[in-house]
Amino acid sequence: MNHRSSLYAFLATIAAPFGLLTSSQAERPNIIFILTDDHRQTDLGCYGNDIVRTPNIDKMAEEGVLFENASITSAICTPSRISYFLGQYERKHGVNFNSGTAISQSAWAKSYPVILRENGYFTGYVGKNHAPIGARGYETGIMDASFDYFYAGHGHIRFYPKQVHQIFQHAKNDTQVELIQEGVTEFLTPEQPSYLGGAQKFLSARPKDQPFCLSICLNVPHGASTESMKLLPTDPELYRTAYRDQIETLPLPPNYLAKADIETPKLPADILHTDYRQNGYDWADTPATTRERRVRHYQTITGIDRMVGKIREQLEQLNLTENTLIVFSSDHGLFAGEQGLGGKALNYEVCLAVPFIVYDPRLPKEKRGQRRTELVQSIDLAPTLLDLANLDPEPSMQGESILPLLTEEDPAWRTHAFAENLWSTYFGNPRVESVRTERWKYIRYFKNDRNNWKDLEGAKGVRLYQVSSKQRKLYNHWRAASVNGEQPVYEELYDLANDPHETINLVDNEKHSTTLVELRERCQQSVTQAYDNTPTASVVPLTPGTDSK
Repeated sequence: MNHRSSLYAFLATIAAPFGLLTSSQAERPNIIFILTDDHRQTDLGCYGNDIVRTPNIDKMAEEGVLFENASITSAICTPSRISYFLGQYERKHGVNFNSGTAISQSAWAKSYPVILRENGYFTGYVGKNHAPIGARGYETGIMDASFDYFYAGHGHIRFYPKQVHQIFQHAKNDTQVELIQEGVTEFLTPEQPSYLGGAQKFLSARPKDQPFCLSICLNVPHGASTESMKLLPTDPELYRTAYRDQIETLPLPPNYLAKADIETPKLPADILHTDYRQNGYDWADTPATTRERRVRHYQTITGIDRMVGKIREQLEQLNLTENTLIVFSSDHGLFAGEQGLGGKALNYEVCLAVPFIVYDPRLPKEKRGQRRTELVQSIDLAPTLLDLANLDPEPSMQGESILPLLTEEDPAWRTHAFAENLWSTYFGNPRVESVRTERWKYIRYFKNDRNNWKDLEGAKGVRLYQVSSKQRKLYNHWRAASVNGEQPVYEELYDLANDPHETINLVDNEKHSTTLVELRERCQQSVTQAYDNTPTASVVPLTPGTDSK
């Protein structure tokens, strides 16, 4: 079957029924999911940051439910975003920048957007897509055609999206958040004439009598966007002046360590090859460049906050407030020089912890303003959204609906949260697995052999992201390696209650030997459950030359 006929066949299976809705369907809530990029949990006022200005998100948390111990399962863009869509660990869905694979059409058919559309929801997607589907990845058009309204760029969309993605050319704004807001407005207001010529639509407008699910996926405060900010005279004043009066005194992150001051690296040199780190994270090496980047992060986060405020205003104007639920989260966090580290793809809390806020206007007053401590994870989003729509989760989903946490005092919930990093590449990151409880965190690392990348020595630019068949086989081997008995070469144990910044490794402390043994066993059980003997049909090999980034 050729590419075009294959796509048509797939669309036939996911086309939403546009007939009359039953009364139960009509009563289902509208859903808005907002996903930011590289957004540290602590970079919101409601999570304790007294510098960044986020009044609208803070208000949403006060009127909703905030999860203090929320985390993702893979601290790198593509696998984390796919985990949100499919409700699966990367170990199961099998897609990363270094995997040489994409989501198969059959696996994507079990994602929350497709299932909701099949069951009567009008669906929209605005912003950045980082989930390749089919052998040609972003080029297949499958992602675009999976929604009733699609206004997004594939891969990074940068701070000025018009410069890199044709779909945004008709937008009035040049800057990312404001441009994305235009797409959100067009989706929410079907009576307004359309001017965004690039947006793909299956209907001329959103039916007012049909519940909707809108996924808003941003590319800020990710460095691909904040690095490309040019402080142009035409930029909104926010991005030219906000926080700049504090740049000389802006506090550095806890345990910040400049590169020049590192005497003993956080991780052994044969575990984390820091000399090969992407140069896009070099800003974390000095206080001055760190403060400059933090200012840009704060500017874009305040921009996101303003977008959230505008969305809530629009919902009020459209009389949609009482039946529209909003979920706010991020794909992962980011190091900003803590303990001399930059970037992500490690299993420390700086990378794993994310904001997770649920605003549900239908909650009784006494349930609003909660701050829950349960170990909620990204894989819980998909089953939660299906639960909201009165649908059962797909058997392939590994997360759980969090709705009981919104309404019950002490519901049964997981006591451990598993996370992993399989993005071990030329750039020096190790393979990592971890498990945490509310108090304890255990992390284990596996052999990080530079010989795997000898054929890339001296390579520059995009070549470093291209995946060969050799690397694809290596990734597939890694997915099963620890399940089949590969032993870690380095371990860490942290008492998060007394050491939240993970500075004191207790793995050799006899006092905590029982805890160490228990968490080792739990980690092995967790990775086995995450792997789940995944059938190969869940992924397809990317066609050689296809962009994996």
